[in-house]
Amino acid sequence: MSLSLLNRYAFFAFCVLFTLVGLPFVAGHTWLWALLLITAALSAVGLNDLLQSQHAVRRNYPILGNIRYLVEAIRPEIRQYLLESDSEQLPFSRAQRSLVYARAKNQSADKAFGTLADVYQGGFEFIGHSMLPAEHVDPSAFRVSIGGPQCTQPYSASVFNISAMSFGSLSANAIRALNQGAKLGGFYHDTGEGSISPYHREHGGDLVWELGSGYFGCRQDNGQFDPQRFAAQAANPQVKMIEIKLSQGAKPGHGGILPKHKITAEISQTRGVPMGQDCVSPASHSAFSTPIELLQFVAQLRELSAGKPVGFKFCLGHPWEFMGIAKAMLETGILPDFIVVDGKEGGTGAAPVEFADHIGVPLREGLLFVHNTLVGIGLRDKIRIGASGKIVSAFDIASVLALGADWANSARGFMFAIGCIQSQSCHTNKCPTGVATQDPLRQRALVVPDKAERVHSFHRNTLKALAEMLAAAGLEHPAQLEAKHLVRRMSASEIKLYSQLHVFLKPGELLTGEVSGAFYSRMWHMAQASSFAPA
Repeated sequence: MSLSLLNRYAFFAFCVLFTLVGLPFVAGHTWLWALLLITAALSAVGLNDLLQSQHAVRRNYPILGNIRYLVEAIRPEIRQYLLESDSEQLPFSRAQRSLVYARAKNQSADKAFGTLADVYQGGFEFIGHSMLPAEHVDPSAFRVSIGGPQCTQPYSASVFNISAMSFGSLSANAIRALNQGAKLGGFYHDTGEGSISPYHREHGGDLVWELGSGYFGCRQDNGQFDPQRFAAQAANPQVKMIEIKLSQGAKPGHGGILPKHKITAEISQTRGVPMGQDCVSPASHSAFSTPIELLQFVAQLRELSAGKPVGFKFCLGHPWEFMGIAKAMLETGILPDFIVVDGKEGGTGAAPVEFADHIGVPLREGLLFVHNTLVGIGLRDKIRIGASGKIVSAFDIASVLALGADWANSARGFMFAIGCIQSQSCHTNKCPTGVATQDPLRQRALVVPDKAERVHSFHRNTLKALAEMLAAAGLEHPAQLEAKHLVRRMSASEIKLYSQLHVFLKPGELLTGEVSGAFYSRMWHMAQASSFAPA
């Protein structure tokens, strides 16, 4: 027998021999009984390893081979708590998470000794400050009125809100805490596409009802949109706006996924879907198939909701498709009240890896394109723009506002506020903090009143930090932020204002035919109001 073979089976052989040899001597020796029980159990594990056929490592290394699977199972935790650097983003860095935790707990987020960021590294960004700082303004005034000329019930929204997360993806207690926190802070809570659950209504916080392709909460038995059911739900005064979900940043072009093991009787009733099978939303809507039909659907929902703001959320894909919607606005005269731009860096409870990694346009590029298109057709002042995608700090908010957004949404930031530790187990129903699970015992660990106050504190303290940043830049309101205030390092010897980095269209420029950016001109000529296909 080779030395390699002896090494591989040595520990297993020792356990078996020690158990057999030690049995005659156990009488009167309690310690030996305990030791033999351990070696006997290990021997049984080793025997099972030899007989099983699924794992070659365990067959070749009985008992010891299991260490590999044990370490692999806890690798994310070991990496997060012992090996991860403060700036390593997986997908959020320890520094980002710590900032949210501190603000949610009303602890100081100030730092001593200086920045840890490499300010000479390419890509480093900052806000330019003024030699004449402004007075600090009460951040409760940082609000934006949403509702265009065709809306009769405009809504005054905070510039920082809870992004779309469904009941089903999140636990009942997580929904309760988020909505109660929104109520305390006077900001909105997006329902996600999973419809309005009883837990969204429990504390009375403002809701934005997201309507996905599954039409959960207003669907017929065959999955088609049901106008009567929609009107009944939308009439609730807690529902402030309606958001049609065209696509989601983390998995654009792919329907939402709720694994069957997370579908409870409550979720089944709330969504109107059967139990025992995965709940997968269609990739596209059945209520419309062209840009013009999309806007007609917007108009229908606005009428059914008695004039509440109606808009849509999407992650930019083919640029000509959004420009097709813009042309449809001009052709029909129907305008959405708002558009939320989601970035591909956005979060999700479950998505195919290829979609999360390699499909969709990142937030800033998508946001700038949408803003420029609306400016170029002369409608930017009539349509508000929201932005979502990896936003947790005041600087994150300021950076998207500088590029054209009117407000920002955050999902994972508020998840951190209610206790998420980024275990990345949202799709397993085994969330360790009770945030993303339907297990009653696991979600019981999430204490609603405490976490609701943390949601409120995170929102308040983040906007306070935003107010301080604005004052340093000589500004009094987020609406005053422009691309010239945001700066990026290009190389070790060059920095540029964002107003220098990108093309910014002039009002009505796309209509005149004299477009300053060749890319925008090409996309505009490819777009058509009657079809999402390129002309």
